[in-house]
Amino acid sequence: MQASKYKLVIVESPAKARTVSRFLGKGYKVEASQGHVRDLPKSQFGIDADKDFAMKYITIHGRGEILAKLRKLSKNASQVYLATDPDREGEAISWHLAQALGLDPEQKLRVEFQEITKKAVKDAIQNARAIDMDRVNAQQARRALDRVVGYQISPLLWAKVKKGLSAGRVQSVAVRMIVDREDEIDAFLPQEYWEIEAQFVSGASRQKKHPLTAKLATLKGRKAVVPDAKSAQLARDKILAGGFTVQSVKRRQRVKSPAAPFTTSTLQQEASRKLNFTSSRTMQVVQGLYEGVELGKEGSQGLVTYIRTDSVRVGAEAIQAAREAILSGYGKEHLPRTPREYKTSGRAQDAHEAIRPTDLARTPDSLKAFLSREQLQLYKLIYNRFLASQMQDARFETLTADLAAPGVTLRYYAENKVFAGFTAVYEEGTDEDGQTASGALPDLKEGETAEITDVAAQQRFTQPPARFTEAALIKALEEKGIGRPSTYAPTIGTIISRGYVSREKKRLYPTEMGRMVHQIMTEHFSPVVNPEFTAQMEGRLDAVAEGGSDWKQLLRDFYPGFREMVSRAEAEVEKVTLPQEVSDVPCDQCGTLMVYKMGRYGRFLACPRFPECRGTKPILTYIDAPCPECGAGLLEKTTRKGRKFYGCERYPECAFTSWDAVSPKKCPVCGSYMVVKQRRGSRTLLCASESCRHHEEMEPSPEGEDA
Repeated sequence: MQASKYKLVIVESPAKARTVSRFLGKGYKVEASQGHVRDLPKSQFGIDADKDFAMKYITIHGRGEILAKLRKLSKNASQVYLATDPDREGEAISWHLAQALGLDPEQKLRVEFQEITKKAVKDAIQNARAIDMDRVNAQQARRALDRVVGYQISPLLWAKVKKGLSAGRVQSVAVRMIVDREDEIDAFLPQEYWEIEAQFVSGASRQKKHPLTAKLATLKGRKAVVPDAKSAQLARDKILAGGFTVQSVKRRQRVKSPAAPFTTSTLQQEASRKLNFTSSRTMQVVQGLYEGVELGKEGSQGLVTYIRTDSVRVGAEAIQAAREAILSGYGKEHLPRTPREYKTSGRAQDAHEAIRPTDLARTPDSLKAFLSREQLQLYKLIYNRFLASQMQDARFETLTADLAAPGVTLRYYAENKVFAGFTAVYEEGTDEDGQTASGALPDLKEGETAEITDVAAQQRFTQPPARFTEAALIKALEEKGIGRPSTYAPTIGTIISRGYVSREKKRLYPTEMGRMVHQIMTEHFSPVVNPEFTAQMEGRLDAVAEGGSDWKQLLRDFYPGFREMVSRAEAEVEKVTLPQEVSDVPCDQCGTLMVYKMGRYGRFLACPRFPECRGTKPILTYIDAPCPECGAGLLEKTTRKGRKFYGCERYPECAFTSWDAVSPKKCPVCGSYMVVKQRRGSRTLLCASESCRHHEEMEPSPEGEDA
């Protein structure tokens, strides 16, 4: 007797397969392709420019057994559905699967869902469609462009600079932006200026003996400019001479609106700022939330919608669910009269909704038992951001008062939050400039006198532009229209792993290698590192996806001129020798002073006589605190998985370790050591003793906030 037929559903990952299988139940088999099954060969160019850019696809190494299994299952299935991710890459994977399995791509076999929920999956099955060849061709065009650039320039870099180097369309622009920023910093000349603040009492503040702070605004009727110590002293003397009255008092209402729900880019930026996640870590964690998490009796459930999106659009059903949750959880006063709508930028594809929870009934607190610490942190960020995006504005009352004396004006500003609105759920960014009063604003009145109690003059210097963090670089790439949501994390990972860029205390620095490769690229391949050219290419790829452009024509336009650039560079670029940074550490084996090298786990010391001498040493980085147990030095170390920790230099004799940086300051309450905690842009000293846990605020980081 023949076994009953089944419907075969192919997804990309095993985790997604488990979740989808549970929703579909009997009559379906759900299998994972493990991502792409076919690609261009690694050992060959794989594109025949003489045959109108014919692409040579082969089965990816290690995918043969998976394809064999899928072929067998598809032959015995009554229907095959291709349920890969709902983007161009996913569309291409479905097309490659159809080619490999002998399926007709014009048949209704492609299904896509924005979220992995029972309703979304079943609705997608009911609305299967043919494979969208425009989207497939856009992916083929991107793959071909990346292969052309990578396989033509990389051998040149290998021959002229060093083996193992690579070039790419997006990564080369990212390196250029980091190098350009470093050049700006190097060229920056600090300018001295002075800030003048005065303490004053007036009216009710005089009675309460509670001084207020005003800033110098004008001198002799012009905007105050205090360039040096002499000018600062003159300004200070003039203020201390007194005679101030309250010239004007302005009270206003200020509203602050919530931010839109997350896109891929804004999620990576906020996770970097608030959770200290790298972009790649953010994508790894959120991928698991999207594909499904085991929730006890509920089984595997997808917790967030599709995670590679540049749209802030949200479906009507999800908006209504958010409004109901706000009404029941926060009250009518926190709910806008009409739903909020957010405008997606002109460059966005808008194919998917913003990133949001799939079910608002699954609050972060209700999932604590099922999520890892990182998953819970990221889910809470997504959940709260989405809920806040449909809430009322926060409202502030502001007060601006000008204090006038002959030839000088001071300005006082303060604000007070009178209605929390969305900030009851989600507070974003850094504290705003100005003073925030606790409680009612001071009762200043026009015409009353103001008594100056103190004047402080603080020397300052203008600061250069900040180096990029990952968050700031992603924001800049997105604003310039370079790359797509799926490319940001791998681009940053590539330029760091290739040794073009180093990441130190969250900031990105160009290395000597990066500068050298950038110079070659700028001199000989200027269009490839030109942000405007790269952005235009993204626009042309979008046009292909929308059916308005021929993908082969894009390659026909690009390839001949690029090939000429490669030929000229091969003839003109001279072989370069990378300068070696010599240390003062002698090699244990031969005594030669060691040099700094870059490896897959970062910088290390190596003997310059390699391969005759193979001596290596790790680079020891001490922190400014003694070991709490033995008093020896403390080293910054890294686990095998790349997580930073701090340990005693006398290990294994002394086994002290700490995940948090140890402070040289002792706890003023119990005398134990204290550690540095970083939360939401602020730094706190926390006593390590479980019985004490005294804590106090630290000065802000000198690097400041993200650029």
